[in-house]
Amino acid sequence: MITAFKEYLHRRASLKPAYIPYYLKWVSACYEFLDIDLSSRLMSEQKKQFLTHMTKRYEDWQVKQADTALRLFDYFLSVEGRKVRKGVDDNVNEWKYCEEKMREALRLRHRSLSTERTYLMWVRRFQGFVGVKQPAGLEGRDLQDFLSYLAVEKKITPSTQNQALNAIVFFFRHVLEKNIDNELNAVRAKQRRRLPVVLTVREVMTIFEHLIGTSKLMAMLIYGCGLRLQECLRLRIKDIDLEQGVIIVRAGKGDKDRRTVLPEVLKDDLIRHMAEIRSLYEHDRKENVNGVWLPGALDKKYPKAGKEWGWFWLFPSKSLAVDPRNLIVRRHHVHPASIQKALKVALGKAGIAKQASVHTLRHSFATHLLEQGYDIRTIQELLGHQNLQTTMIYTHVANKNILGVKSPLDVM
Repeated sequence: MITAFKEYLHRRASLKPAYIPYYLKWVSACYEFLDIDLSSRLMSEQKKQFLTHMTKRYEDWQVKQADTALRLFDYFLSVEGRKVRKGVDDNVNEWKYCEEKMREALRLRHRSLSTERTYLMWVRRFQGFVGVKQPAGLEGRDLQDFLSYLAVEKKITPSTQNQALNAIVFFFRHVLEKNIDNELNAVRAKQRRRLPVVLTVREVMTIFEHLIGTSKLMAMLIYGCGLRLQECLRLRIKDIDLEQGVIIVRAGKGDKDRRTVLPEVLKDDLIRHMAEIRSLYEHDRKENVNGVWLPGALDKKYPKAGKEWGWFWLFPSKSLAVDPRNLIVRRHHVHPASIQKALKVALGKAGIAKQASVHTLRHSFATHLLEQGYDIRTIQELLGHQNLQTTMIYTHVANKNILGVKSPLDVM
C-alpha cells in the first residue's frame, strides 16, 4: 500500500520529490502507532491521537506536515475505494428529487438565482463523484473526499473550493438534514493572498471618456459609490436619495442592507436618466405588463407593489423576459454582460493593459478613499465588509504611505 501511495504522490500530489519520503514516514509511523492495517481509513479521533503523541517529540512544522500526509493518504484510500465500487447508477430519480428539494430550500431562504444555479451545479458534480451511492447514505467523509479530489486532482483555487464546500454543506443540512460540521477533514487548496487590481484616478477618468449612455452611468455609480456589479444592477428608484446624497444598497452580500455615498456630480445625470426610464415604466403600465420582481414574499403581501414607480429598476432592460423562477413575463434589470462588454471595449480604447473588470472600479473606490486619508473603518462601512481584514487588503495597494514612514535612504 505504501508503494502505491508513493507512486500516487509522484504522479498526482505536486510535491517536491525530497518531501515524499517524509510523507511516507509519517503515514507508516501513524499506522504502526495505532496498530491498524494500512488499508483502513482513519477516524478523526485516531488521527488526533497520533498527532497529539507527535507534539511531545517533534516540532510544530513536523506535526503539520504529518497532518497533511495523513490527509493525502486518506484521500488516496478513498480513490482506491471508488475503483472497487464502480457500477450502474440506479438512483437517478432519488437524486432528481433531492435536486428539486435543494432548489426549494434555496428559494425558501431567498438565495439569489446565480447562487441557486451555482449550488445546484456543485450538487450535480458531487453526485457524479460519489457514483452509485444513494443520497440517504452520504456521510461527511464523502464530502471530505470530494473536497480533497478538487484540491488534489483538479487543483482548483481556495475560493472555488470554499464555494463547493458551502454548496454541499447546504445540501447536507437542508436536503439530507445531516450536520457534518465535525466530520470534515479534507485536503484543502492552499490559500494565497492576491492583491486586487487597482486603477489610477487618471485611468478611471480615461475609461469614463470611452463609455456612453447607461453603461457610463453604471460604471460611474459603481466607482463613485463602491458598489458590486449585482448591487448596481438591482438598484430601484426608491433606493436613490438625491436630497440626502445617499444610496441604499438592499440585500447586498450576506443579505445585508447598507448606505453609501452618492456623488454630487451624478445627481443631474440620475435625474435625466430617471426621466428617460419613466416613459418605459408608463408604457408597461399602459400595456398592463406584470410588475417587476420583488424580493422575498413581498409580491404576495403587496400584490400591486411591483407596478409602483418606487420599485421599478433604476437600470431596466429594454425588452421583456421570462422570469426563470415562476415563468412570468416581466421586465428585468439590464444583463450584467452589457456593462462588462462596454468596459472591456473602453479598456482597449484607453490603452490600459491591466487585467481590469467591473469589480476593479470598486477596488479603485476603496483604494482612492484610503489615499485621500479616510479611515479604514469608514471605508469598511461603505463597502459593506463584515471583516475589517477584508478591507485592510487595500492598504497594500494604496500609493500613499498611510503610516507616514520615511525611508532611511531619504534621510541620508
